[in-house]
Amino acid sequence: MCKVERSSGSEERESRRRRWWGIGIGMGVKILVSDEKKEKSKSSSASNGGSRSKMKVWMVRATSSVLLWTCIVNLTTFGEVWGPRVLKGWPSCFTQESAYLKLPSSVSVPPRPPKRVYKNNGYLMVSCNGGLNQMRSAICDMVAIARYLNVTLIVPELDKTSFWADPRHVTVISLVMLCRISLEFQDIFDVDHFISSLRDEVRILKELPPRLKKRLELGKVHTMAPVSWSDISYYNNQILPLIQKYKILHLNRTDARLANNGQPIEIQKLRCRVNFSGLRFTPQIEELGKRVVKLLRQNGPFLVLHLRYEMDMLAFSGCTQGCNTEEVDELTRMRYAYPWWKEKIINSDLKRKDGLCPLTPEETTLALRALDIDPSYQIYIAAGEIYGGERRMASLAESYPKLVRKETLLNPADLRFFQNHSSQMAALDYLVSLESDIFIPTYDGNMAKVVEGHRRYLGYKRTILLDRRLLVDLIDKYTVGSLSWDEFSTAVKETHAHRSGQPTKRLVIPDKPKEEDYFYSNPQECLESDESLSSM
Repeated sequence: MCKVERSSGSEERESRRRRWWGIGIGMGVKILVSDEKKEKSKSSSASNGGSRSKMKVWMVRATSSVLLWTCIVNLTTFGEVWGPRVLKGWPSCFTQESAYLKLPSSVSVPPRPPKRVYKNNGYLMVSCNGGLNQMRSAICDMVAIARYLNVTLIVPELDKTSFWADPRHVTVISLVMLCRISLEFQDIFDVDHFISSLRDEVRILKELPPRLKKRLELGKVHTMAPVSWSDISYYNNQILPLIQKYKILHLNRTDARLANNGQPIEIQKLRCRVNFSGLRFTPQIEELGKRVVKLLRQNGPFLVLHLRYEMDMLAFSGCTQGCNTEEVDELTRMRYAYPWWKEKIINSDLKRKDGLCPLTPEETTLALRALDIDPSYQIYIAAGEIYGGERRMASLAESYPKLVRKETLLNPADLRFFQNHSSQMAALDYLVSLESDIFIPTYDGNMAKVVEGHRRYLGYKRTILLDRRLLVDLIDKYTVGSLSWDEFSTAVKETHAHRSGQPTKRLVIPDKPKEEDYFYSNPQECLESDESLSSM
């Protein structure tokens, strides 16, 4: 039989060629020796001229033998590779695959880190809640916590519900879904890379061991929500004893559960490592993201505008600037339809003046023009469906005609697997946002913060952080004529002179974690040294 592991097809042919050469040369020598003996049996009184004649004959015969066997060997090899299968007594070991195996790999795969060996204190299961980037940050936190507690982390379950799931329903959903592999995770992230790239820090499994899975199926698992903005000592003193007691602990809320500041440097650096290295999107998402960036680059530089003006955002925030009466009523009904959205009565005007509303498309247009963003720039809209549609986008499209979206750059067939999957669509926008020449978010949501931090990590790429509170005040003054365009533009530029993603220290506000700078928007422990930051 053909044994590929012992010899490739080319090696076998080479061996056969050597055998043919050996036989051919041997036969040629035998012929020459036989002829020489015959010649010696003849009269020994031949003249010197006869000896020279015999030498010529000997050389001709030797050359002919070599040429004959060379032709036989080449014809045999040619027939083996190219000849019809019917002429071969056994399938050839030579295949295209075996030929490719001999080629050096063009992509060097880095070796996996060695496994970290530690005494396992139990198993930690987590159900991430919120949108893609809120869950992304939570995964980084949970890996760091699992590492610190010396427990085994089960691949996190991702939020499958829209508009930020009701925590009362999360437990029921999670206990059912965690009985099998977290398919949601591997629909967005490369789960095998996630597990293997972090194996030197923490043990991660796709599912519980069989002996513990039955307990999960019966609902005999302790479930709880950890306290928000806790430091690592809380997990060591409160969470670890529960894991040791129950062997399995399920955390059903993961948003903002680890404090921004005051953590050991090893914890902070591990959060960065998971975010920037351990979490990689699936090959399908990565490839499509590269294609979008390539299409944009073919037409020059581009700006990504994270225009957070979707219906759910406006309903939740209660921001209705520029909406008509019918739209205001629709947004209000939606807000009351979700009982877990606690704030119902909202003063939109007051909230806007405090800088707590996302900028409208019209306000965004004025800001871009005041910042002298080139009208010929491509502007990629990283967002869902804009509330109000073309009517609300008219001023932006007039000032910046090169507006594009992933839906306009790609064929519908390219996005067929992403339709109705908001997290996968958000993943595409995330990849494009990282590669843009300029990134401008109109609201400081989770995507804006995480992309800001990632762009800092990539070399402080230009990220313009709009000061909404000052902007709306300037816009209102310009609208009523209190400021000329030049005065308005100058004021906007001065306001944002130092808001382009430059190196800076995180703002720390003790006991007010929601008001201080988010760790993932400026992970300074992973960027510049404290000395270099303090000198700025």
